[in-house]
Amino acid sequence: MRTETRFPVRYAETDQMGVVHHSNYAVWFEAGRTDFLKKAGISNTDVEAKGILLPLYEMNCQFKSPAKYEDEIMVVTSLKKISRVRLCFSYQVLNTVHHKLLATGETMHAWTDKALKPVNADKIIPDVYAVLCQAID
Repeated sequence: MRTETRFPVRYAETDQMGVVHHSNYAVWFEAGRTDFLKKAGISNTDVEAKGILLPLYEMNCQFKSPAKYEDEIMVVTSLKKISRVRLCFSYQVLNTVHHKLLATGETMHAWTDKALKPVNADKIIPDVYAVLCQAID
C-alpha cells in the first residue's frame, strides 16, 4: 500500500534562502506516516490508548532538489518492513506540479509500551499488526 499526502509549502517552513529548511522533512514524514495509518484503518490515538507507542529510533533523508514557498508537495508513504518489534516506513517527497523528486527517506520505529520497553505487537495488538502486515509494500 502507498499513500499520497498533499499540502502546500508554508512560508514558515522556508529559510532565508527561500528554500524549505531541512528540519521540515521530518515533520512531513510524520504527516505522511499518520495519513498512511489512517488510510490503513488504524487510529494512532486508539493504538496509544491501548498503551502502545511507536517511538522513532532512526531516520534518514536524502535531499535531491529544493522545495520552495507555495510549491505543492506530495509525500508518498509506504511500509517497507514490519516485524513483531519494529517498523520501517519509506518516503518520497515530490513537487506535484513539476513531478520532481525532492527527497527520499526512511523512518524506523519500535513497538513499545508507555515505559518504552519493547513489546511484541502480534501479541499485544494482533488486529493492528495483521492490518499492517497486509499493507506492506
